[in-house]
Amino acid sequence: MNIIRYIIQKEFKQIFRNKAMLPIIFVLPLIQLIILSNAATFEVKNIKFAFVDNDKTSLSRELVEKFEASSYFNVMTDFPSEKLASKAMLEGKVDVILEIPSYFERQLLKNKKADLSVIINAIDGAAAGVENVYINQIVQQFTKKAQVELFLFNNLGNQPQNIETIPSFWYNETLNYKTFMVPGILVLLVTMITLFLSGMNIVREKEIGTLEQINVTPIKKYQFIIGKLFPFLVLGMVLLTVGLIISKMLFQIPIVGSLTLMYLYTIIYILVILGMGLFISNFTDTQQQAMFIAWFFMVIFILMSGLFTPIESMPQWAQLLTEFNPIKYYVEVMRMVMLKGAGLSDIYPQVLKTFLFAIAMNALAVISYKKTS
Repeated sequence: MNIIRYIIQKEFKQIFRNKAMLPIIFVLPLIQLIILSNAATFEVKNIKFAFVDNDKTSLSRELVEKFEASSYFNVMTDFPSEKLASKAMLEGKVDVILEIPSYFERQLLKNKKADLSVIINAIDGAAAGVENVYINQIVQQFTKKAQVELFLFNNLGNQPQNIETIPSFWYNETLNYKTFMVPGILVLLVTMITLFLSGMNIVREKEIGTLEQINVTPIKKYQFIIGKLFPFLVLGMVLLTVGLIISKMLFQIPIVGSLTLMYLYTIIYILVILGMGLFISNFTDTQQQAMFIAWFFMVIFILMSGLFTPIESMPQWAQLLTEFNPIKYYVEVMRMVMLKGAGLSDIYPQVLKTFLFAIAMNALAVISYKKTS
């Protein structure tokens, strides 16, 4: 036990002596949390909107006013023809063109329906899909209201009855996208820092020549690995704590579930990442090599974790691969515990799989460490 304690003391001293490492550990994660939480969003705002009004009626003007009132659209101008509007889209001045046909009001009154032409710049397919949803919602709301007003104005019988839906939003009542993203960003920061630091740890010992001195000592492999893991486990927990404080104070993210459960699961998860980092460092000779390999796996794990892209939208083969992605389970657990108040029984499958990953990765780290004594 004394041997492990001495190794842990040595590791902490090395960490705090490295002046270049301290900003990476404590400053960059906080900056990334603040920036990414505001930048990483699927919401599409300030859509450059133009229209071609061929009807010139009060109803067509009312439709345009609906878009002007929306916080998502920035109504640029009224083009006299579709050709000029298309030219503006080609030049990047317009994202969406709404063309209102002639006799729009008359068709809506006579046939109870009318056609609208909508042209969307779909170079960014994801943004185009979101814009289309926004447009359809506004047009549908406008159509229902316009039909009622026209029927009443012309005394065409009983007022049409519309089915009204009253939505109830659970777990994120304000529909704030930061509420969804911040727990995932926390996962990203804890993972990146612990993986990179542990990945470069043994390699640094190789570069400065101290690993050979440790190898000829009577220190056992498991003592060496535990002594290497523990300081970064503590740093990971500190990063999580600071991240949770910022999330609550700066972004007002609700923390509904048990903090104890969240920390216990985080300990298991960090052991997975640290084992992975030490496993990588055992097979690399320089810190640069360790960084590149760690970054390679990190990019794949992040993109296939469900943090930015829903796993349900991935191909079947990709969904199967995500079952071996520990980041996926941490993202799920953080969102379930923080936002839903999930208990141990709710996250038991994720806990079990992560625990098995922790055993496997640390066993590989111990076995692959070549110690000569």
